[in-house]
Amino acid sequence: MRLQNTLRREVHIRGTGLHTGRQINMRLRPAPRDTGIVFIRTDRSHAEIKASVTSVSDTTFATTLASNGVRVGTVEHLLSVFVALQIDNVYVELDGPEVPIMDGSALPFVTRIMECGIARQAKTLSYLKITKPIVVKEGESQIAITPYDGMRITQRIHYRHPLFGEQRLGIDITEKNFITELAPARTFGFLKDIEVLRSRGLVRGGSLENAIVLTEREIVNKDKLRFKDEFVRHKILDTLGDISLLGLPIHGHIIANRSGHTLNIKLLKKILLSDGCWEIVSDNGAETQAIGLTA
Repeated sequence: MRLQNTLRREVHIRGTGLHTGRQINMRLRPAPRDTGIVFIRTDRSHAEIKASVTSVSDTTFATTLASNGVRVGTVEHLLSVFVALQIDNVYVELDGPEVPIMDGSALPFVTRIMECGIARQAKTLSYLKITKPIVVKEGESQIAITPYDGMRITQRIHYRHPLFGEQRLGIDITEKNFITELAPARTFGFLKDIEVLRSRGLVRGGSLENAIVLTEREIVNKDKLRFKDEFVRHKILDTLGDISLLGLPIHGHIIANRSGHTLNIKLLKKILLSDGCWEIVSDNGAETQAIGLTA
C-alpha cells in the first residue's frame, strides 16, 4: 500500500492539438484525495469529465472521453505519466477539446511535472490485483492480463514495413523505467494515410515536430529515432495510459499483440465483468468486490 499523491503546485502547459490543430492551454491543478483525474473544459462552462472507462466515447487514433456531450481527446499520453509518477488526484483544465500533443511523446509532461513536484496525501490507495488470466481477442489482435507482483506490460507490434516489421518489448512499469525507457518514445504514422485522416477531421495539427512520419520505405523526419524500437515503446506508453482508466492501480502483467486503443478499453470492460479474476487490496486486506467500479 502507498499514500495517494497530487501535484505540489499548478503546472501550465501550452501546445498544439494533434487532431484539431488548435493551440490549447492546459493547467494541471492539485486535487483533494479520492478525487481521481478530472478533465475540465474551461471553454465549455467548466464541464467536468472523469478519467474513467465509463467516460470513453471514441478510440479512433486516440482515446477520447466525454460527458453530457462535452469531449476531451488524446488523453492517453498524459494519463500514462500520472500512472508512472503515481499521481492520483489532479484537475486537468483545458480551453479546447484535446490534450496538447507536445513533441508526440510523454517526456514534456514528465519534465514539467517533475519541476513542479509531487505532494503526498494522508490517505492510502487501494489497488486491483489480478488473480486469474483475462483475455480479449479480435481477429489477429489479442490482449490479456495475468497475475503479477507489480505491473508489467509486454507488447508486440507487426507492420509490413522494411524498417520495423516486428517489434516486441516487455517492461516493468516503474517511475525510473517510464522516464528513461518509455516517456521519450514518440507517436508515429504513415504519410500515405495523412490526407485521408485529414479529410476526416483528424491529425490537422500533426507535423514532423510531433510525430515520426514514415513512407513505404523510410522515415521522413531528419532526426534519428530515440530508440531502435521506438514504435513498440510508444505503444506500451499508449497502453499504460488507456489502462489507467480503470480508476485504480493494477497489479498484473498485460500481454498485448497488435493491440490498440479499442482493444485496450475492451480489456478494461472485461476486467470489470470478471469479478472472479481479481480482488481489491486495501488497508482492510483483500476484497472480491470493488465498490463503485462498473463496466
